[in-house]
Amino acid sequence: MDRFEGKVAVITGAGSGFGREFALKGATLGMKLVLADVDANALDATLSQLRAQGADAIGMRTDVADAAQVDALAQATLDAFGGVHLLFNNAGVGAGGFVWENSANDWQWVFGVNVMGVVNGLRAFTPIMLKQDEPAHIVNTASVAGLLAAPAMGVYNASKHAVVAITETLYHDLRLAGGQVGVSLLCPAFVPTGIADAEHSRPTTLANDTPYTASQKLAARQLARAVEGGKLTARDVADLAFEAIREGRFYVITHPAIMPSVQLRLDDIAQLRNPTDPMSLRREKKND
Repeated sequence: MDRFEGKVAVITGAGSGFGREFALKGATLGMKLVLADVDANALDATLSQLRAQGADAIGMRTDVADAAQVDALAQATLDAFGGVHLLFNNAGVGAGGFVWENSANDWQWVFGVNVMGVVNGLRAFTPIMLKQDEPAHIVNTASVAGLLAAPAMGVYNASKHAVVAITETLYHDLRLAGGQVGVSLLCPAFVPTGIADAEHSRPTTLANDTPYTASQKLAARQLARAVEGGKLTARDVADLAFEAIREGRFYVITHPAIMPSVQLRLDDIAQLRNPTDPMSLRREKKND
């Protein structure tokens, strides 16, 4: 897909971070925009910014973990614009700490947004794209956490590994189905976005009634530092994503320096070794 003007883009998690920058980039390319976010205030802020720039955009508060709400988003898209050409399954949240210390609520919340949010988006929008029989594209936001398994990030790692598997399978399924729908897997590393503050969007029904453990506190501090220290911006990542869409490229690795750690994991598997800490290469580099 290399023509964007007048085409329709649907973006989840559009209230902040990557989602907001995808929307701003789409607007500069003349796209019509359908924005979704669970945070109504953040969504309204993005919409106001876009409309002030003259963009043709609508917004709908959407919890992507709720299949019915995503179905309603798809219907609203058709009602407003008659089709969809670009889908960003981007909404995401995170929780850290030792695997055994994460609550059932943690698992349900993170998997509901990160995994079922992607699944619901694919289920609702892919048939529309295939039926249109014109160039279209899907971008699923995973993470380098979907290619590695760093300690004290088990819930998030598992959710993003699932997104990687779903998206790779989607690529093959789309080839079998025919049509003109491409797909890209976006795997960013640490970038200043709202992911470190995602807890404020957790539903009250999935809130924990116990304080953070020591490992969860440490994971939260490390995430905040890493995100704040990210060298790329969310706008940089949006530019890379649109470049991949134009090129029809599947893997979008925003931080190539992480690839030696990915290769290390693959070598562990191929050689039947015990898993190596993926952060060990970074520590070795710092000590050189």
